[in-house]
Amino acid sequence: MPTFPPNNNANKQKNPFRFNLWWMYAIVALFIGGIYYYDNNVVTKKVSYTTFEQYVEQDHGITKIVVYSDKKLVEGYLTDSLARQIFAKSNYSTDQGAKARVEANIPSADKLSERIDYWRSTGAFTGEVDFEQASPLGGMLWSILPFILMIGVWIYLMRRMSGGGSGSSGGGGGIFSVGKSKAMLFDKNNSDKVTFRDVAGLSEAKTEIEEIVEFLKNPKRYTNLGGKIPKGALLVGPPGTGKTLLAKAVAGEADVPFFSMSGSDFVEMFVGVGASRVRDLFRQAKEKAPCIVFIDEIDAVGRARGKNAGMGANDERENTLNQLLTEMDGFGTNSGVIILAATNRADILDKALMRAGRFDRQIYVDLPDLPDRVEIFKVHLRKIKTAEDLDVEMLARQTPGFSGADIANVCNEATLIAARHNKDSVSKEDFNAAVDRIIGGLEKRNKILTVEEKKSIAIHEAGHATVSWHLRYGNPLVKVTIVPRGKALGAAWYLPEERQIVPSQVLLDDICSLLGGRAAEELFLGHISTGAANDLERVTKQAYAMVVYYGMSDRMPNLSYYDSTGQNSMFTNPYSDERAKIIDEEVSRIITEQYERAKSILTEYAKGHHELAETLITREVIYTDDVKRIFGPRKWTSRTDELFGSREDNKDGGEPTPPPIDDVDATEVASEPA
Repeated sequence: MPTFPPNNNANKQKNPFRFNLWWMYAIVALFIGGIYYYDNNVVTKKVSYTTFEQYVEQDHGITKIVVYSDKKLVEGYLTDSLARQIFAKSNYSTDQGAKARVEANIPSADKLSERIDYWRSTGAFTGEVDFEQASPLGGMLWSILPFILMIGVWIYLMRRMSGGGSGSSGGGGGIFSVGKSKAMLFDKNNSDKVTFRDVAGLSEAKTEIEEIVEFLKNPKRYTNLGGKIPKGALLVGPPGTGKTLLAKAVAGEADVPFFSMSGSDFVEMFVGVGASRVRDLFRQAKEKAPCIVFIDEIDAVGRARGKNAGMGANDERENTLNQLLTEMDGFGTNSGVIILAATNRADILDKALMRAGRFDRQIYVDLPDLPDRVEIFKVHLRKIKTAEDLDVEMLARQTPGFSGADIANVCNEATLIAARHNKDSVSKEDFNAAVDRIIGGLEKRNKILTVEEKKSIAIHEAGHATVSWHLRYGNPLVKVTIVPRGKALGAAWYLPEERQIVPSQVLLDDICSLLGGRAAEELFLGHISTGAANDLERVTKQAYAMVVYYGMSDRMPNLSYYDSTGQNSMFTNPYSDERAKIIDEEVSRIITEQYERAKSILTEYAKGHHELAETLITREVIYTDDVKRIFGPRKWTSRTDELFGSREDNKDGGEPTPPPIDDVDATEVASEPA
């Protein structure tokens, strides 16, 4: 069957003429401007009838008389000489073609006519005389025109308030469309498209999302077997993992209308606005069904109800949530509309919102693993001029724990660094500098450090490196520097294991390596400083988690007080005061044992520690091969040696590439001394 192109002319004819209030404003403005321009060329003064007769008889200054019989008014146009006497020079000037006149009330037109005949006989007046009478229609229009304008404006505003506004998203703008949905509509003809090709990694999440798109493209494939299209899918995951990007890809791939709206757009200061916008959004969606509605950051309105109720007050957010629950799966039908939502706070969402029938699927979008990071780097490197020898897989191995947004930031920062140095392409060194810049901050080599401070920082950082090198589960060292970066005076980069399950000995070794800096200060300086503030904070949190959350305490085994539902009050503890005392004792015991363990390791390898600290003071930065040269190879297999090798074995002939650090397990930044 042949196909014909769409008739654009027919579509144009369907669009009726639509009145715009701005046209009325323009007409009124032009009318007022015309009157002003006309009056601006005629200077008028109101005088008494006696004065008017004086101007005619004594001054002979009237050149033309206009009589309005219905208004009992007379106008007299003045000569230039008399006009200059009556009006100031600034108000009257013959150079601009201005005219001057005077007005006076008359007793009657007949008596004025007799007076004019007398002036003509005496020669006081020889000009023209006009008798004018305003038309009844004109006077009527002048009297009722303001009321007509007021009624027209009132009718227009009432139509806007009752929903008569136009627009694809439910109304024009302003306060009268406050209850209308602010959702943006995307369709298949949208020029700014994102497809699944632009979404790297996230293979499992993409599979489920692609299936939803397939539901809409080929519904009979599933409905023939008696299946139903899912009503909703919830994207859950840490920030920056690509939840909104997946939604954009759905908008680009699906051949159906796509409504996008943020959760915060529902709630405003006006009562009832949120529920009204929810109703308007689903009304538009049903009109364009089948379609997809995407609500970003749904936790703004989907928070569990009843937690923050304020003394019987009307909760606008809860009313919005109730309306959303009703629209998603209520008494009315909602066929052909799929709800897609995203949040990184699924633990605080209302249970009624999470049940099957509203969000049938929960798609977890996790941080990318190594293969996914390789794919993400390839996507972001498409538009970047990179060096030919750039190893994308090596970049992915250097960024454990990085989200897709972090990787995009690394690529952009590397490009800026290369451009800053006037390079033709972005090399591996630029990416290394970008990682250092993002993780540790900008180098501050001009920051003044005393000799004592520099020695203290070197001993502190060398203590971390020494202890972690001799621990079974210590994170392999990659780079240590005492060059100030951001707020830190020194920093160490490690390559953490990407584990799914963490044994207790891994946590203990991590605590021991974190305490290595403070232990080195006490042993080799004879005093401690504030440089370990960040270490102690992390150590305390990790030891507390081992006791309270993971049940890794000898005196409190197999107990966890972690509340995944978030329903426990923050003002009360789920344990007694006696149990709290035991928790404090266990946390102190774990930290004390690992601190003594770190001191024993440093005592055993004191000579190597001193050599490492001297190297750090001299060169300000050390790498894996420096530690290997001093202490020898590690007793356990090091991924650092496998990935980067020694400086002599490095293929590029330069220093090994320092990978970044994990936010939780692998960063050590010395705080500034107080």
